[in-house]
Amino acid sequence: MGLQIISSRSTAAVAIICIICIISSVDAKRPSLTFRPQRSITFTSRQQHIQQQNNNINISNTILDIRGGATRKKRGGKTSTLYSSSQNKKSSTKKTATGKAKVRGSVKDEPEKSAVSDTLKKYKAILPLTRIYITTVGIVTLLGLLLGEEMAQGVLALDPIRTINGLELWRPITAACFLGPPSIGWLMNAYYLFEYGSSLERAFGTAQHLLFLFIQIMFLSVCSIFFGQPFFAQSVITSMLHVLSRSMPNQKVKWLIFTVPYWTLPYGLMATDVLQAQGNAAAALPHIMGILSGHLYFFHKNVWPKIGGEDWLVPPEFMRRKLDQDYGGGDVSKSKESISNALKSRKKGKGRKLG
Repeated sequence: MGLQIISSRSTAAVAIICIICIISSVDAKRPSLTFRPQRSITFTSRQQHIQQQNNNINISNTILDIRGGATRKKRGGKTSTLYSSSQNKKSSTKKTATGKAKVRGSVKDEPEKSAVSDTLKKYKAILPLTRIYITTVGIVTLLGLLLGEEMAQGVLALDPIRTINGLELWRPITAACFLGPPSIGWLMNAYYLFEYGSSLERAFGTAQHLLFLFIQIMFLSVCSIFFGQPFFAQSVITSMLHVLSRSMPNQKVKWLIFTVPYWTLPYGLMATDVLQAQGNAAAALPHIMGILSGHLYFFHKNVWPKIGGEDWLVPPEFMRRKLDQDYGGGDVSKSKESISNALKSRKKGKGRKLG
């Protein structure tokens, strides 16, 4: 009886063990519960990566479209060039107001004017002797900058010993052309030189103007040596202004904010320079020299012949033919006629006293 109970119990235990083994083997063959979510997560991340690539491609295409360049297309398609054919057609073909294409060569393209060509054109339009004078002033000013103040005084200034004994004959010319270093005063003096020189050359002719400059340089060289002035370009400008003002003395002109007779303008410029020099009377000396030199020419050219003297300030005939041939072959110009008529209309003995 006891053996039967033990055998039945052992049989039941063996059966339970077999059932447990079968169940564990079946569970081992099944996939675990943690594996399935991992596969789904990997698949989802791959889809997100593909979608991100597509978004990047769309963003790059949008940027290229905004810039106007080429756009990317799907594989197998053709890529476009940086400039589309429609833009090339618009740029290459021009249309008229009616919508028709223009024929090439039907409209002449106007040449573009540059600032350099315009400046050269204006420079060539200046009268010849005034142009030479202005060019010499520019060259001498450049030399003064390159040499320095002390060296410029030694090379360009008027020195009678070096001029006569050393035959440095360029010194009177450089002394008549040096206006100092570039500044506002230099710019104003250069403008006056151009304005008054052009007026005199246009009125009297190039040959007569050359004779005028020659007389001014000779007389002012003597005065500068006597008064110890190394340069006298300011005196040349004042002499030009004095001759013009004595030709039309009663004409009204503007000086600063005042309206004054033309003959007082040289004295107005002299007063302006004295005021700028803080009342230094030495600033008036170049203007006084210019007024004396200009009056010397004006008296012998216009006053002396009227009282019976001979006009000896006449350029030679060959000089007139050579220099005045481009301005009517020596004929009297309109501006010269107006000045000569103004001089003839003045009565004798009615001139104003200088100073």
